[in-house]
Amino acid sequence: MRDIMERLLEPNEPDPVVVQNPDGASEILLISDHAGRLIPRRLGTLGLGDADLDRHIAWDIGIRDVTTQVSDKLGATYIYQRYSRLVIDCNRKPGVAQSIAVVSDGTEVPGNRNLTAAEVRAREVELLHPYQATIERELDRRKATGLPTVIFAMHSCTPVFGNDPPRPWQIGVIAHRDWRIGEALLALLSAEAGLCVGRNKPYEVNMEMDYTIPVHAEGRGLPYVEIEIRQDLIADAAGHRRWAELMSRLLPQVVERSGVLKT
Repeated sequence: MRDIMERLLEPNEPDPVVVQNPDGASEILLISDHAGRLIPRRLGTLGLGDADLDRHIAWDIGIRDVTTQVSDKLGATYIYQRYSRLVIDCNRKPGVAQSIAVVSDGTEVPGNRNLTAAEVRAREVELLHPYQATIERELDRRKATGLPTVIFAMHSCTPVFGNDPPRPWQIGVIAHRDWRIGEALLALLSAEAGLCVGRNKPYEVNMEMDYTIPVHAEGRGLPYVEIEIRQDLIADAAGHRRWAELMSRLLPQVVERSGVLKT
């Protein structure tokens, strides 16, 4: 019997992708793969309770609140995804084990077990692909209109993961081959009093499994950096404002210092 894909999202559910400031004139393009924690109604709660759905396993806590403010302050376009990374991780290539996690930081996700090919395909077609296609269209548009692009992939990370020691870094600066933006950001952050900054901490770009940076940044040869802000620092409105002000002040300086837009 043929495995027929059924619709995942109901007609009145939110679109998976938000584009804030779509006409922004800034060379800075802000992206968040894990900004939201919605779950399609058809999936219920994926078998999890509210406590787990509030945790970092479901979303990048605080990053949307920080980055929406940065977007408005800088007049920069911001593309982000509304649905939980537990439904499908929009920074993972389709088919890899971490794309639809059955266990995340020690927590089993019952609603992700024993999925049919059609159920997996529905999540890819309705959530992952629209998000990545929106980024691709924006990059194509900017290239066609001659608007330079520097990608800032905005994430947040948990202060403690599993049984690992607590993470001391308040912010991580992450890149792979292209460190033009990363080096400039590291220098500026290191000059800020009281900040513990990590280079490729707490993660590194995985060129085989990750999606956004390998495909849209490294793949196109665009200058970029991935930023990881520790979640306990942006868990409330005061933290959102503090880090939005810092990022809004530093990101244009990073672009200028790096020299990536000079011809």
